Amino acid sequence: MAQRDAALDTLLDLNGQVLVIDEAGYWVKFVVHEVPASPSKPHGLDYSLTLHGLDGDRLVGFDNAHPVAGQRGGSGQDHKHRLRTVRPYEYTEAAALLAAFWNEVESVMREKGVWT
Repeated sequence: MAQRDAALDTLLDLNGQVLVIDEAGYWVKFVVHEVPASPSKPHGLDYSLTLHGLDGDRLVGFDNAHPVAGQRGGSGQDHKHRLRTVRPYEYTEAAALLAAFWNEVESVMREKGVWT
């Protein structure tokens, strides 16, 4: 029997978590659910991982909850938001998604001068 992916369990355990990540008030939110695999969600996940600024605006987001202009198909596809841009994101595994999310969070926080 194949062993369950521990990183997937970690990702699923984050569902519903809202974490303040800086004393200035920046915060992250995780929404992650297992769903039946489908053409738009072949990995069997519906997810949204977001970083928000002091005013609540989304600064970083990785999700597959909605269609994106220019992407194939009419339903949600994996993509990432970074400030005002949206680009495709190719989901491969839970650990890679978490690493990519935290890398973008760190990059934006450094860009904004919040983290050094």
